[in-house]
Amino acid sequence: MKNLHDKLKSRGVSSLGDEELLALLLEVSIENRDCKALAQTLLSECGSLCKLAKTELPKLRMMEGMGLRSAESLIVAAEFGRRVASEAGSGVDTINTDSDVERLMRPLMGNMQHEECWAIYLTSSNRIVEYQRVSQGGVQATVVDHRLIIKRALELLSTQIILVHNHPSGLAEPSEADKNLTLKVKDAASLFDIRLLDHVIISRESSYSFRRHGLL
Repeated sequence: MKNLHDKLKSRGVSSLGDEELLALLLEVSIENRDCKALAQTLLSECGSLCKLAKTELPKLRMMEGMGLRSAESLIVAAEFGRRVASEAGSGVDTINTDSDVERLMRPLMGNMQHEECWAIYLTSSNRIVEYQRVSQGGVQATVVDHRLIIKRALELLSTQIILVHNHPSGLAEPSEADKNLTLKVKDAASLFDIRLLDHVIISRESSYSFRRHGLL
């Protein structure tokens, strides 16, 4: 491992390959093991760093050569990276397209194992006033109270809303429940001259915009 530490110090962390990076991370929690070989095995089993980061703790700890401590180290590192990415995404202060929505919310929602729905509250000039979770559910669905969404918009004096939720176990295509929720929020918002700009669904591999598909 000494050569990896030397490479890190002389050429910087960005010079490390995926396997080398993973080996150094494993070294912190695993003693007297060939961390390079273990890193190679993990990447071979999972396919990539991204897929490894999405592996749940119970499955990760059962992989060959792993254990609870090393599995926890990888889970913590993955969450650290996710939060850094989320903080970087928070630099988005205006929303002009669904790509802006995805850039803001994917770091937060893209790898969730359960479904959540968030509301982004905007001014008339598309500046973000606030974004917050409005419901949290299971793998397949979450129950959203459209009245609470409108209530918060009125409290913030927001004139525009964007709904965002994730599909952790499937494609980004909307279900009938998603379409019904969109219609409820749109109709309730219009009573107070508040506009529902979009409803964006984020899955692990893609996204779906109601506005882009002509449904709003």
